[in-house]
Amino acid sequence: QVQLVESGGGLVQTGGSLRLSCAASGLTFSRLVMGWFRQAPGKQRELVAAISSGGSTYYGDSVKGRFTISRDNAKNTVYLQMNSLKPEDTAVYYCAARNWILAIRTEEYEYWGQGTQVTVSS
Repeated sequence: QVQLVESGGGLVQTGGSLRLSCAASGLTFSRLVMGWFRQAPGKQRELVAAISSGGSTYYGDSVKGRFTISRDNAKNTVYLQMNSLKPEDTAVYYCAARNWILAIRTEEYEYWGQGTQVTVSS
């Protein structure tokens, strides 16, 4: 059974930092592309960052230079380090996975976590 379990969300002030984690099970983690998406109320889900099985990364324009995605294949875990947080980063953050090829569209990801809330107060 495939499971993606996010953790690390919470409430933080503007300019603060959070680190999200996503632990994967039921899949061969080393061959997975892992992505972090977010969805704010009334908005479409959008890709924040993705990392390929080989370590190549992609970032959405709004988070470049502030967020860093990384993975630890030994722990079957992907991380999202979020720095210089802004109120507009407030959303539910979802971990997602697909096999082999890095992709940026929501519909290209097969597996999803339940999400973790990130709230940035002004």
